[in-house]
Amino acid sequence: MNISLKNRVGISFIIANLVILVVSFTVFNFLNSLNKKIESITVETNRLSLLTDEIRISAVSILKYQRRLLTKEGDKTEIVGRILDLADSFTGQLQNLDAIYSSGQNPQESEEGKKIITKMISYVDTLKIYLSKGSIHNRDQKGIDFVAETADKILDGFSEFQDIQYLSSLKKDKDIKDIINETKKIMMIVLIMGFLGTIILGLVVPGKIALPFKKIKDAIRELQDCNFDVSIYYSQDDEIGEIAREMNKMIAQFKRFEELRTDRISVENRKFDALANMIRKPVLVANADGKLIYMNNNLYSLMQVQSEDVIGKPMTESVIPPSIIDTYELAIKRRSKIENAEVTIPRRVTDSSDDEDDDEDEGAGPNASGDGEEEAAHEKEDEIIFRGYANVIPIRAKESSLDYYLMVLSKEVNT
Repeated sequence: MNISLKNRVGISFIIANLVILVVSFTVFNFLNSLNKKIESITVETNRLSLLTDEIRISAVSILKYQRRLLTKEGDKTEIVGRILDLADSFTGQLQNLDAIYSSGQNPQESEEGKKIITKMISYVDTLKIYLSKGSIHNRDQKGIDFVAETADKILDGFSEFQDIQYLSSLKKDKDIKDIINETKKIMMIVLIMGFLGTIILGLVVPGKIALPFKKIKDAIRELQDCNFDVSIYYSQDDEIGEIAREMNKMIAQFKRFEELRTDRISVENRKFDALANMIRKPVLVANADGKLIYMNNNLYSLMQVQSEDVIGKPMTESVIPPSIIDTYELAIKRRSKIENAEVTIPRRVTDSSDDEDDDEDEGAGPNASGDGEEEAAHEKEDEIIFRGYANVIPIRAKESSLDYYLMVLSKEVNT
């Protein structure tokens, strides 16, 4: 299914938002569950702390009045009534504490706490039953000792309960630390996953979007280098696909135009070559950079050179005579027509002819100096194969680097 670029960007944006919402909702739920755990632990710890404080106060109060009862200070009936009231309140507090332990999440800890609470309730009930029997004045020393022993047992049970509470507090603190560490761990994992996901999206998505534009850019660069054997392959039927197809059509038109232009230039070159060879005068053409681009057959025959020796090379680096080079440089400098410039074309001296001349000079010896000057002047005159005049006609273009200069050599002055 082909989707337009606009719809693809919109769908990508929607998917990214959905992913962010899902991740945010998951993290929120996770943090909310951790918050509930910590809240439940805190609430339970606070309730236990309050009940423990109340039980401690009640136990200390019972112990205080028990000491008064044993020392026979004050009204015994009032002290007994006060102890019974404290015992009733103490029993209710222990029952509330037993309910908290019954709903605890740690069965082993709850079982131990409930045993101690049950033991303490039984001690309190025993104390209440004994104190409720008759008047304290009629009790003997054995009964008083029993009251003291029961109060001590209540105090010992409370001490055991405090030990359990201390261990429970340590365990709850450890649970809270574990929850916090787990939260840090999971949040770190989420951050790392989000960071990696961001990097992956930052590397993959822009590359996917920019790839077709890179292909188009490469094709444009090839076109700038006049390479028309390129095409843009893009299979998606979207806006970029339309651009790619239109550019492929444009490249095909450019290629066809280039072929037609090349054919037309070839035809024009053949026409120019035919016309230049119809003229019985040497003809050559150079561009504004001083490179020779054409010579007709008359000039090839006159100079005895091949096309690869001169065509496409700077005239200063070829066998072109200095007089022609000077005339061309003047025309290029002025960008104007030059008429009746004197030029001479000497004969090319090959290596074999140089050797023969050296042999002749050696064979002549010192006795040949009599007629040397006259013969040298005659030979120098024979080395000139063309002496005449050159007319240069500039063929103008919009840019000076595209100018061409046509030179026609003649032995007659142009009038």
